[in-house]
Amino acid sequence: MRASDADRDRVADQLREAMAEGRLTAEEHAERLDAVYQAKTYAELAPIVHDLPATGGVRPPGNAPSGAPVVRDDLPPPQAGTPNIVAVLSGAERTGRWLIEPQTNVVAVLGGVELDLRQAVLSRREVSINIVAIMGGVNLTVPPGVRVANSIAAILGGTSLPPDDTLDPDAPVIRLTGFALFGGVSVQRRAADGTDPSGKLDHHAIRGEQRRIHREFRGHQRELRRRRRD
Repeated sequence: MRASDADRDRVADQLREAMAEGRLTAEEHAERLDAVYQAKTYAELAPIVHDLPATGGVRPPGNAPSGAPVVRDDLPPPQAGTPNIVAVLSGAERTGRWLIEPQTNVVAVLGGVELDLRQAVLSRREVSINIVAIMGGVNLTVPPGVRVANSIAAILGGTSLPPDDTLDPDAPVIRLTGFALFGGVSVQRRAADGTDPSGKLDHHAIRGEQRRIHREFRGHQRELRRRRRD
């Protein structure tokens, strides 16, 4: 019987829980996670979790074979949306439990995009988000333990990223590519409950970053109008 995306995501959740409990090393987790998203059937999923406890899980309903894996069902499957997020003279956001494709494209032209990755599910250990910000802004919120690699070219714009909080070479990676022209890209690290890694909600930093992006945006608009007059 062929496995669904929800089945693969539940097995991935079970692997993450096993790593958090110390049952799997980071290397074992990365290897098994790759196998999960390459699996097409229950028979291929079953060996991945055969030696892990089935606490909190159930077998798939219906006529699933006896070798079907025991998977967790206490988390909903991620929402699979379009990998292209566009905001032109408007705003767009992606929050909650959603699936991050290997390649996501974000375009903000005279608009803003908010991406909350704290409950998102990565389709692989390293994913790429290609950003084009033209007189617009893109804000990303990432959870602790995720590395952010920035390759965005800023042209009369700017990028703001927090320092990495993990040295684990097998930590998930979000790679940012693209360019910001008269625009900005901001990344902040927050836990699922809205606190920073130290456990304190930094309202001042959030408001300050919002004001900075707004000032830069207005400054870019004034510079563009001046150039048009000249």
